[in-house]
Amino acid sequence: MLCNVCHKNIATVHLTEIINAEVTEIHLCQVCARHKTEELKGQLSVFDLLGGLSQMGKLKKEEVSLKCSFCGLAYKEFKRKGRLGCGNCYTTFKHQLLPILKNIHGATQHTGKFPLSVRRKETFRTKIKELRKRLERAIGIEEYEEAASLRDEIRKLEKRDV
Repeated sequence: MLCNVCHKNIATVHLTEIINAEVTEIHLCQVCARHKTEELKGQLSVFDLLGGLSQMGKLKKEEVSLKCSFCGLAYKEFKRKGRLGCGNCYTTFKHQLLPILKNIHGATQHTGKFPLSVRRKETFRTKIKELRKRLERAIGIEEYEEAASLRDEIRKLEKRDV
């Protein structure tokens, strides 16, 4: 896919904006994306782009006076800059942050990633379970040669798992 701006380079940056159910997509090469970023600097923060904060309208009455008790950051300032002042801000602005985090990450709680070794072991166990099901089916339909082959494969895998 070619860049929507220069129509020469391959697009490597893909932006999708959804406002009132209207979807707008733009595909940019790295050079044009860099230029576009420079143009946008000062107009709105990256947080505005990601979270749609610029489309949220005016602050609610309770948000106007909302301030972090530790660093003094006002919610209004956070909304303008797109950056929190300290760890306590997460607690102070929790109700405002949850919908933003859900929108960006798809969840409000970090679950992390499994280490590769754990994923491999889980895949390994899943394979053994599948082989056991196939073994039971083979025995059920009296396919004893197939069952013996599956049994041997299960034993081989179980020895490697230890």
